[in-house]
Amino acid sequence: MTTQPTTTEAGEPPEPDLKARSVVMHSDPRFLELRSRLLRFVVPMSIAFLAWYILYVWMSGYARGVMDTQVLGSVNVALVFGVLQFVSTFGIAIWYSLYANRRFDPLAAELRDELMSGEQRTAEQEDKA
Repeated sequence: MTTQPTTTEAGEPPEPDLKARSVVMHSDPRFLELRSRLLRFVVPMSIAFLAWYILYVWMSGYARGVMDTQVLGSVNVALVFGVLQFVSTFGIAIWYSLYANRRFDPLAAELRDELMSGEQRTAEQEDKA
């Protein structure tokens, strides 16, 4: 399988050592922290949302009596659950955006700038930061 070289924003091929710097960056403690922050948000949120969705599907199939219960006028529990699926999807997206702006973006920008400039922080610089 052949991989296509990536290009920079200007459309030029990246510097030859960009790949090597990228590999080194993967062992950087700041990169590992960034990945850890991402996983600490994404994994639990994905599990929670999937469980919520499976509950909705399961109740639609096997708890029809509950889902048919009228809540207000002709609005039943199934309709409320369905609307809450959309609400929770948008809520998670907004929450993720706020969380990413606060916890991911500053560190990711720092790492990206460092990677693109070719400068690597030393252990001494890391201790001072």
